[in-house]
Amino acid sequence: MDHKVLLQVKNLNVSTIENEEAVKIIDGVDLRIREGETVGLIGPTAAGKTITAMAILELLDPFGVEELYWRVEGETLFKGRDLRRLPRGELDKIRGKDISMIPQKPIRSLNPLYTVGFQTGEPLEVHEKLERQIIERMVIEYLGKVELPDAKTRRHFFRHQFSGGEAQRIMIAMALICNPSLLLADEPTSDLDVTIQRQVLELLKRMKAEFGLSMLMITHDLGVIAEMSDYVYVMYAGRIIEHGDVTTIFKKTRHPYTRGLLSSVPRIDGDDIKLKGIPGNLPPPPYDFPRCSFYPRCEHRDERCGSEIPGLRQIRPDHYVACHKAENLQAG
Repeated sequence: MDHKVLLQVKNLNVSTIENEEAVKIIDGVDLRIREGETVGLIGPTAAGKTITAMAILELLDPFGVEELYWRVEGETLFKGRDLRRLPRGELDKIRGKDISMIPQKPIRSLNPLYTVGFQTGEPLEVHEKLERQIIERMVIEYLGKVELPDAKTRRHFFRHQFSGGEAQRIMIAMALICNPSLLLADEPTSDLDVTIQRQVLELLKRMKAEFGLSMLMITHDLGVIAEMSDYVYVMYAGRIIEHGDVTTIFKKTRHPYTRGLLSSVPRIDGDDIKLKGIPGNLPPPPYDFPRCSFYPRCEHRDERCGSEIPGLRQIRPDHYVACHKAENLQAG
């Protein structure tokens, strides 16, 4: 894809600091999203996917305790401007307008004290300074775009009067109402039954085509990644361990974690595929191990893996793997 780069994350590091002791959560993440592209970010729970998205938008607020706070380092270039170095006023003009986010747990993300119509139109009130009558008309239009039943009447309802799937539709309408360039979708199908998941994915596809969106799709669901993504980053213990186009990741993957992840999911393209899990568990932070982060669980490990951090290196055109043995492992 020859489209221009929209977002470039360079050497992103995130730590929590308590009493001057750092606990690293994100370790040297590089990530790129081009115009019109959907990039998948996949990995186990607690790998650092959501923290990465929040760091991109500078949403990691202080904890409110002087001795406990976040430390974020690196560059986040959006349309060539480093979001981390913008004045707060300039950053506020971008968040919610040029870059929007669909957070996890849509019901919890809606304020119980305000109607969903008011919350859906709030980005227009903040960024566009439109009259309330125009905002209300656009709220009805966008809630209709996401196919919320009886949007004209139900925009006056509160969050407890909606199902999880309807709340997700409301969050999508809220994210798109200012016509952003980039949408960060954090687990948009979690906690939904499979029928509603399908509807939400189809809705996101349609909205992407209609608005010309670029998307960062954060999930642990391989099916969502396969269906929605053009390019995929695999995250494990705060690090990107493999990335490539979606076909490469599913058909020619080289990292032992990605291979194990794929072998643990049932497939319909063959009867001779034996399912197996990955032994052990994701290690706890801090994620600044002086070795391969997957070392304790890897069946291919050796002494070098336990003493030297593998850097990402290209093994095929636009296919990068952080594994000392990537060239020796059979693709697939």
